[in-house]
Amino acid sequence: MNDGTRAPHFLLVHGAWHQSWCWQGLQDLLTERGWTSHTVDLPSAVPEGAHGRLPGLMDDARVVREAIDAVAAPLVVVGHSYGGVPVTQAAAGAANVSHLVYVSAFALDVGESLMTCFGGEQPDLATVEGVVPVRENPETTLYHDVAPDARNAALARLLPQSALSFAEPVSRAAWQTLPSSYVICDDDQSLPPAYQEPFAQRTGATYRLPSGHTPLLSMPDRLADLLEQIARRSS
Repeated sequence: MNDGTRAPHFLLVHGAWHQSWCWQGLQDLLTERGWTSHTVDLPSAVPEGAHGRLPGLMDDARVVREAIDAVAAPLVVVGHSYGGVPVTQAAAGAANVSHLVYVSAFALDVGESLMTCFGGEQPDLATVEGVVPVRENPETTLYHDVAPDARNAALARLLPQSALSFAEPVSRAAWQTLPSSYVICDDDQSLPPAYQEPFAQRTGATYRLPSGHTPLLSMPDRLADLLEQIARRSS
């Protein structure tokens, strides 16, 4: 359990195709251990059949920044997978953010997007439309080490992701000015460790979990242990 009147809160930011439901098990553990946590629902995860101008990265970042500004306590902001991108954009310049944690996440630099960070071409944003379907074989790429009941429940709740969220580049990189850590997931079938390592090198400390891509569902107790450790060091 934490102690002290200024113990940080957690802000938990989900990845692509998900919403805040994915953090519930981890939140329950943190609550049991005496911590306060908050979540957001990123607007870039859109309903089936959505059309027209869909929300992008900057819309997600706006929601994250509103959540940051709504908390008076120091904040440890945790981004999972794509969630690291709006966290990187939104947390820059936020006085109450004491630490950033990237969990198998994209710690992008200024000018990078998900479409360019591995060498792809930056598209004309005016031409980007539609959605990115849930990635192929999510039962293995996202959840291969998640218990069957939890895996099936998660699969049933996944949503398409707006293409614009993957195409918009970040204009600010919070990890450049804020203390940050990276959690490498060593058995990740979606973003393998070799792709996580360069992002981890941008942060101040690296931790490892023997998990697949989604430790918040496969080993929330181990992830909670790490987050507690990081939060104590940041306060």
